[in-house]
Amino acid sequence: MATRKLISFDWAMKRLLRSKANFGILEGFLSELLREDVQIVEVLESESNRDTADDRSNRLDLKMRNHRGELVLIEVQYERQHDYLSRMLYGSARVLVEHLDVGQSYADLVKVISVNILYFDLGHGEDYVYHGTTRFCGLHKHDELALSRAQRKLFPGREGTHELFPEYYLIKVERFDDIARDTLDEWIYFLKHESIQDGFSAKGLSEAKEKLDVLKLAPAERAAYERWQDDLHLQASLVASNYGLGKIEGREQGREERTLEIARAMKANGVAASVIAESTGLALEVVAGL
Repeated sequence: MATRKLISFDWAMKRLLRSKANFGILEGFLSELLREDVQIVEVLESESNRDTADDRSNRLDLKMRNHRGELVLIEVQYERQHDYLSRMLYGSARVLVEHLDVGQSYADLVKVISVNILYFDLGHGEDYVYHGTTRFCGLHKHDELALSRAQRKLFPGREGTHELFPEYYLIKVERFDDIARDTLDEWIYFLKHESIQDGFSAKGLSEAKEKLDVLKLAPAERAAYERWQDDLHLQASLVASNYGLGKIEGREQGREERTLEIARAMKANGVAASVIAESTGLALEVVAGL
């Protein structure tokens, strides 16, 4: 079947999908993943506030609120991180705290859904999509703890205790075998190949095909996108090489230097400072000083 080259999903999240006009793409992806119709109310600030300069709060690619008031976190990660599961836990816990104001009851804690799109093989497992929840099971009766009648009134719409706790989705993109067995697989095919086959019918994909076409980018944005892709390929090669040889100590410094090199080249080619900042993750003042 014919395919169509599209903008990668994380680039789209950073640049295009924050606009309400494009929410249908994200709603489609989340609806297929969560197996329910999802409506996005707003996209929130995507980087956790830092209390100190060395705070380890992770930077999220996208944070949004759905029509039920739940917070949905989406992060795309290319680099192998053995402690990534702990990073997921920290990120969801930090978001919970940030969204509970002083004086509010614990019952006001929001539900958090953490969606992690990974381009490396995390853990040991044969599947390419994993779903994690918190459940309480009896040691003797082997039953699952449920909400009481009073608790169900306190938490309307919730049936089990697991519905109060964060949920985690892990999509291990590289393990996908390119066979689209259902509509979720059609989305994962897009995440892996940045293209959509003719005949795909998953929610949001028709809008993605229309709005994420590389050819429709403005010239400056297209140049920035192509440089960003080249840098991703270079980083992947460096990480793979360093991981195989066990030489990773200089990786962070090398990546920062490479990011600055790319930003300087983009600036020399007349790319707007705002585009450079969004493409590289550098602060506007850093870009201005290059």
